[in-house]
Amino acid sequence: MAAGELPPYSLYAQAKELYRTHSLRLRLESSMSKKMKKYKRYLPLYFMMIPGLVYLIINNYIPMGGIIIAFKKFNYAKGILGSPWTGLDNFEFLFKTKEAWTITRNTLVYNMLFIVIGTVLAVAVAILLNELKSVMAKKVYQTVILVPFLISIVVVSYLVYGFLSTDTGFINRSILQPMGKNSISWYSDPTYWPIILVIVNVWKNLGYNCIIYYATVVGLDTSLYESAAIDGAGRWKRIWHITLPGLKTTIITLVLMSVGRVFYSDFGLFYQVPMNSGPLIDVTNTIDTYVYRGLMELNNIGMASAAAVYQSLVGFILVLSANMLVRKIDRESALF
Repeated sequence: MAAGELPPYSLYAQAKELYRTHSLRLRLESSMSKKMKKYKRYLPLYFMMIPGLVYLIINNYIPMGGIIIAFKKFNYAKGILGSPWTGLDNFEFLFKTKEAWTITRNTLVYNMLFIVIGTVLAVAVAILLNELKSVMAKKVYQTVILVPFLISIVVVSYLVYGFLSTDTGFINRSILQPMGKNSISWYSDPTYWPIILVIVNVWKNLGYNCIIYYATVVGLDTSLYESAAIDGAGRWKRIWHITLPGLKTTIITLVLMSVGRVFYSDFGLFYQVPMNSGPLIDVTNTIDTYVYRGLMELNNIGMASAAAVYQSLVGFILVLSANMLVRKIDRESALF
């Protein structure tokens, strides 16, 4: 071999390296081309997302900057940024009041009752609708059940007042008095209101939840029911072994979404329906109504903001915990 001449294996290595580099470049160009085609394909959808994203940012994320009010002694003259920091003083003051336990208890207990009772009744009504043979009857019942959900909570509050008014209410004048019973001052006696609030909430929201479950039931494979009927399975067995398992994923999803909002209450239900009656505060005061009263009546913005932050954090922790529990039981049914 002459001096300075490269050995054969060096030429082979250079060729191999050149081939590898060229192949890598081709793969990168191919990958970029596929990505560009994908982006171009979905470009109209991205443009359609823009209004929703803008609304979400303006309505949901920008106001989150107000969280800092919970850690300040708010002063109107100085504004949010100029108000002095108080650290956790607002939270300390909140949890030292007796209302902290009351609003937490009411919010949790009521929402758990709403979830359990509402889910059971909605599933039951959806199954009953599916068992109807008449198409016209199904449409009529769906419409009737859904109407309460479409009614404003203000209208609902006056419907309830029409039933419970001490002097002219239907229950006192048309039921209790003809039976020789004394009239009940419904808006002064907190004894009955936990039941009343549960009934009103279930009545108002049953139709919406029922329609969701009914849509799932209608989507189940009818051949499963036909095969079960041929094998001699009765109606209850078909419901237990086909319908309910088919509803499992929908039930878990809706319950998880409800658990995520378990620290949020229907403001109209707890404020408007009881007519903001003072004697009912102990059984109708929730975190949402407490925040409203703190702002409008007590003018304590710092403590109201602390209550709102407390509500958000606990709700976030609850939905994560519930989702982790579902993942351990059935991974496919988890939200994330």
